[in-house]
Amino acid sequence: MTTITKIKTGSKFEDHASYSRIVAVDNWIFVSNTAGRNPETKEIPADVTEQTLQVFANIERALAAVDSSLADVVASRVFIQDPADTETVMTTIGEKFRGIDPTTTVTCPPLGSTVYKVEIEVTAYRGAARADITYRTVSV
Repeated sequence: MTTITKIKTGSKFEDHASYSRIVAVDNWIFVSNTAGRNPETKEIPADVTEQTLQVFANIERALAAVDSSLADVVASRVFIQDPADTETVMTTIGEKFRGIDPTTTVTCPPLGSTVYKVEIEVTAYRGAARADITYRTVSV
């Protein structure tokens, strides 16, 4: 039988829009688009690097709630408000995902507020970090 676990963080946005931070379907874990708001202080760093690091802290905390981690991430979608911030954001993402190497989509749409400089959504597979991994290079 399939097991579905839904995780809420208490965010007013989750309540207002009726969504979960995480929905885990057996070992598949879907993490909602996540902003860089510190859950304790409710503050959002003005610096794009600090905001990106807070996004990752929020995602890591959510993944831990379902016995997973960044090492299990297989796909990410990155939303950057200002295209000029792309290099900075992707440098931080590269540091966080080094050796994990998920698929990644990066786009620069308007976000829900100008205070958000970056938001990230990930899909993980619980146990992916322990799987046998084969790397291949192909020409595309």
